Amino acid sequence: MQQHMDEPVVRLQGVTKRIGRRTIIDKLTLDVPQGEVFGFLGPNGSGKTTTIRMMVGLMKLTEGEIIVRGHRISSQFEQAIKHVGAIVENPEMYKYLSGYDNLLHYARMFPGVTKQRIDEVIELVGLKARIHDKVKTYSLGMRQRLGVAQAILHKPALLILDEPTNGLDPAGIRELRDYLRRLAVEENTSVFVSSHLLSEMELMCDRVAIIQAGKLIDIRQVHRSGSEPEAAQVAFEVDQASEAAQLLSDLEAVHQENRILVTADREQIARINARLVSAGIKVFSIRPLTKSLEDQFLEVTGGEQIV
Repeated sequence: MQQHMDEPVVRLQGVTKRIGRRTIIDKLTLDVPQGEVFGFLGPNGSGKTTTIRMMVGLMKLTEGEIIVRGHRISSQFEQAIKHVGAIVENPEMYKYLSGYDNLLHYARMFPGVTKQRIDEVIELVGLKARIHDKVKTYSLGMRQRLGVAQAILHKPALLILDEPTNGLDPAGIRELRDYLRRLAVEENTSVFVSSHLLSEMELMCDRVAIIQAGKLIDIRQVHRSGSEPEAAQVAFEVDQASEAAQLLSDLEAVHQENRILVTADREQIARINARLVSAGIKVFSIRPLTKSLEDQFLEVTGGEQIV
């Protein structure tokens, strides 16, 4: 099946998993775009690992379909899984071999992985200086990086990582973040990463799906530095609200007691402020009304088991 570059790399359509009478995943539908870091966020026990196990064929679906690059996991597993790299449990390593020998050993399973490709992924995950040392001398963060190197050797369209920051220190988490971003940008890989750590998801991802008790609650675009500033609803607290609303009528400003609500991006906020001040209207405060990912997550999950 021909796949266009703007089509999602993976589609989950009505994915449901029942064990006995319990519904663990309930009609989950989402698309993972090409070349993005896509977060899968939910409290522990919300069904993240179950979903990932179905995505990599470790668990059968009760209903629905998972389609990777146009191939169905249920009926075309081999064609689908060719496009996937994953670390679901801890990455498996031979501790008494060097990092390089581990990659060499793993590369034999994939026809067409060249020595040049091995060097490329070593560079990408920043292990060049230590790649010939034995894995038993590696820190947890370095093992995690070697695991990612292993998972992307065959240039998968989709890399799936289940709670990859578990056990990493802040420096390790930052490194992971940096090379997942590089992977999305330089190799156009879609990275599907699950976590219950809000702060990490906001820094790491382009988009985040929030899941609770097996149901999709929402999918949010996450604003990253360096990306285009997004317009958001902003409240201007002023001393003459009705005059201010008239002055900004071209922007469809809404008058609400002593506040004016306007949808604007960062640049427009500065211009609106200047307009109000030059018209002799005092501006006491400017506040964005858009909920942060954290606010929304705590709201939908009732604050349970959040780190």
